[in-house]
Order: sequence, then C-alpha cells, then structure tokens
Amino acid sequence: MSTVLETEEHQALRAAVAALGKRYGRDYLTRVVDAGGHPAELWTEAAKLGYLGVNLPEEYGGGGGGIAELSIVLEELGAAGSPLLMMVVSPAICGTVIARFGTEEQKRAWLPGLADGSRTMAFGITEPDAGSNSHRITTTARKDGADWILNGRKVFISGVDIADATLIVGRTEDARTGRLKPCLFIVPRDTPGFGRSHIRMELAAAEKQFELTLDEVRLPADALVGGGPSHAFGSGGEDAGLLQLFAGLNPERIMTAAFALGMGRYAVDRAVDYARTRQVWKEPIGAHQAVAHPLAQAHIELELARLMMQKAAHLYDAGDDLAAGEAANMAKYAAGEACVRAVDQAVHTLGGNGLTHEYGLASLITASRVARIAPVSREMILNFVSHQTLGLPKSY
Repeated sequence: MSTVLETEEHQALRAAVAALGKRYGRDYLTRVVDAGGHPAELWTEAAKLGYLGVNLPEEYGGGGGGIAELSIVLEELGAAGSPLLMMVVSPAICGTVIARFGTEEQKRAWLPGLADGSRTMAFGITEPDAGSNSHRITTTARKDGADWILNGRKVFISGVDIADATLIVGRTEDARTGRLKPCLFIVPRDTPGFGRSHIRMELAAAEKQFELTLDEVRLPADALVGGGPSHAFGSGGEDAGLLQLFAGLNPERIMTAAFALGMGRYAVDRAVDYARTRQVWKEPIGAHQAVAHPLAQAHIELELARLMMQKAAHLYDAGDDLAAGEAANMAKYAAGEACVRAVDQAVHTLGGNGLTHEYGLASLITASRVARIAPVSREMILNFVSHQTLGLPKSY
C-alpha cells in the first residue's frame, strides 16, 4: 500500500504497528477465539506502546493525535491478521466523546485509563426495534431528584463483558418542547438493574455481542456526559446530545473502514503469496491473468477506499464535522465493499485450500460482511448520500 500522502510520522507509526502485528498475527487471534478469550496480551502491549490512546489528549495520557493516527493502528493490526475491534469502540467512540464533551471530572476519571488500555468502555446505541432509525430509540432517562433513571434495551453491543462501563445512548424529555432528545450516559458494568445476555454469533471474533436491559437503572447526575454548566458550546449535556452522538459516530465509521481495509489487505496478501508459489502447470497460477487480474483489482479498490478514509480522518481531525460526516460514510461504504470483494477473491484464488482451517481465510467470509452491515448498513449510507449530497427527496 502506498504512503505518499502520509507524513513521515504517519509512515513511522504504520511501520511500527505493522511490526507489532506481525509478532502476533492471525495464529494468535485464532488461538484466542478458539479458547473463547480476549486478545489481552496484544491489547496490553499496544497500549504500553501508546497506540491505543494515540488519538486522545496528551494532558490525559494520550498521544495527542487524532483519528488519522488511530485508524493507521487498526488498519495495520488488521493487515497482520490480528485486529482489535474494541479500538473502534473504546478509544475512538467513547474516548472521543468524553474528550470533546465530558466534564473535567469525567475526563480525569476515564481518559487516562482508556489511553493506557487499563480501562475499556463499550458503546450502546442499537436497539431491537430501532435498527438504523435512531429516532425510534426507546431507552429513556428521567430525572428523580438529582439522579437519573434509565429504562430500555440495547442489542448487538460489543465487549460489554470486558468493559468497565458502557456509554449508553438514551433520550430525555425536553422541558420546553416535550420532545425526546438524545443524551449519553456512562453506565458502570455492575450497576444494579443493568443486565446483559450473550448473543451467539456465526462469527469468529474475540469480541462477544450482547443484548442489554436497563431496568430502573439509577445513575448519579454526573453520569450524564457533559452534564455540568461548563459544557462545551455553552449548554448542558441534555442540550448537546446530538452533537455528542455524531462526534462518536463519525470516528466509528472511519475506524470501521480501517478495520475493513486491514482485513482486505490481509486476505489479498495471503492470496498473492499463494498464487506466487502454487504451481499446477508449468508456471505458478499467479502468472495467469484470470488469477492475477482479480487480485490486482482488489488491491486497487482497497487503495481507493483508503484514500477516502484518509480524507474523512483529515476532515474530522480538522474539526469540519459536516464534511467529515459525508466522507466518513463514503469511506465506510467503500472499504466494506472492497473488503468483501477482496476476501471473496482471496478464497477463490486458493480454491479448496481457501476453505480449510489451515489457511485461515474461510472465517473471513463471514467477518468481512460485518463492515457492510455495521455500524450502519450500506443501504442507509446510500440513503445518506442521495439525500444529503445529491439533494434527492426521501422515501421515508
């Protein structure tokens, strides 16, 4: 993958993370998944090297970089066959939201731990009956004296079993209009009334998925993100929930693109290695254009998707949230499509070997679909582009 658009610092970061990923690789992650565990060793080492918190503010123990740097870390770990999916959630979504909108107390309490990997935070937005329609979120928060009481359900929430807390998206009633508006709460894992049940997935991943129930969950006032009077934009956490939400969703899309790019690169690299040496007739199969051209096309599509991811990360880190939203959605779409095609072609290149446990590509057939489905489907991204970019009318 070319790096001509990246700074020397970015190139050095990419090389260093690639070296770390190579020391672990796909075999490590496969062992962890087979044992039902978590990639704690890789997570801890990446944290000690400063990679997990590279996007968080220096004054709270982070690297002072942005999503551009964090996406490089995830992409290179993925290209080595050992991606850390919780990077999308803990430092990218939750860390970004708290760094941008949290109170001073929330920043001091959470950011150092998120940066050094000693603490993790999950993110809860998806609901059984809401899907892609966030306006149908039914998890509600009501005031009870100084406390908040949360009730609702969430589904397909990653890593809740290992997370110290979950950043829950709920809705409160606007005292002036009576309308429900989004708000974000930090809910510690062992809070009474906060239940979880494991969702069994046909997906080989270390990060488990959960359904959450919030049954009269009582939280102190400071659980509301940015709930204090010193809140950025001059308003309390109740008024800035929409800004907070999109501050987390755009990095989520960029990091999902990085996750997909890493997976696609890993698959193509394995297929190229195979095609270069696999000999059935006189020449290796990679000499035949029917094998070589589809792999070249997959490589080109991954490169193009990476360009859009880099653009989205640059816009987001520059503070252009509106343009970053459009680019982040496009990057996620492009990377998801490129990943699925790259994995499919890699498996096809290996033929029967592509379906064996030995070569480790078959499990990616399911995994690659994640980037098409989550955190938002490709169809909803096409809706976004047709409405927001092209100005076409809505059908819903």
